[in-house]
Amino acid sequence: MNQEMNGVEVERVEEKIDYVFKVVVIGDSAVGKTQILSRFAKNEFCFDSKSTIGVEFQTKTVTINGKLIKAQIWDTAGQERYRAVTSAYYRGALGAMLVYDITKRQTFDHVARWVEELRSHADTSIVIMLIGNKGDLVDQRVVHTEYAVEFAEDQGLFFSETSAFTGENVNSAFFKLLEEINKVVSKRSLDCNNGKANAIIHKGLEIDIISPPELEITEFKKLPSCSC
Repeated sequence: MNQEMNGVEVERVEEKIDYVFKVVVIGDSAVGKTQILSRFAKNEFCFDSKSTIGVEFQTKTVTINGKLIKAQIWDTAGQERYRAVTSAYYRGALGAMLVYDITKRQTFDHVARWVEELRSHADTSIVIMLIGNKGDLVDQRVVHTEYAVEFAEDQGLFFSETSAFTGENVNSAFFKLLEEINKVVSKRSLDCNNGKANAIIHKGLEIDIISPPELEITEFKKLPSCSC
């Protein structure tokens, strides 16, 4: 009986969902992508976490500006041998969380390459959040915050530092990303109704936004960084 009731409750929640936003979590291997996602989706941290093979995803339903939004978050492998596979999963993504490790300079040095790859395969309107993870290891920091802030401002990215271990800023970073995606979707929906843009929007389904020719990535230039 309880299982039947739970099934009915899940169906009712699904019926009420306004949008499904696809988000990809990218970055070098071992920067904490899976841990960040686990902290956000289930408020868990796994001490014996293994490297992601290929692509995995989790979901979480949140309310933003009165809309019930299901975040479908894809956790991609950071190893080079999986890059050709994971790039296919960028299609349809409305947001990306690009993660580096504040204790490993190389992971930050590769951020520019990840941005380039993302913009080559994803929609031009994608919202990108740059994340400096492992903020709890402040005594081991080698990537200073001001470097990341400067890069984010130059590239038109949002920025936050997090700790998947303690949970600091993880939820606020995800919510900021989803809020900005919702703004883009709302604007495109309005423009579509006014005949200014071509957008495919379905209630309760993943939204695949098609950018009009005049709207390029410069929409996100000089966006303020996330003050999480």
